[in-house]
Amino acid sequence: MTSVELDPEDNKLVVLARATRARTGAAEGAALRDLDGRTYAAATVALPSLEVSALDVCIAMAIASGAKGAEAAVVLGEGADPSLAALGDFAGAGVPVHIGTPAGAIGSTVST
Repeated sequence: MTSVELDPEDNKLVVLARATRARTGAAEGAALRDLDGRTYAAATVALPSLEVSALDVCIAMAIASGAKGAEAAVVLGEGADPSLAALGDFAGAGVPVHIGTPAGAIGSTVST
């Protein structure tokens, strides 16, 4: 995977997502920065009775904290292919989502 160059603020999201995924051993780690610069990091929830993607957990945390939108997000995992529907509902169009490997190498960026 070719690594995409990110700005320093988005690199912070990579560090948070990578650390959260590594700490929990989850399939994916994600991080999101809201419009006020606050960050949220989460891992995939995979229970028999509840499955939530790492990105969706970040979105729920941001909403519960009173955030009104998002500036950027990162999703890391093997073959990560995040659904952007909830992020689009929350933050609208044009939010960049950087997608990468568990080690944090960003291979692509998509937008809501």
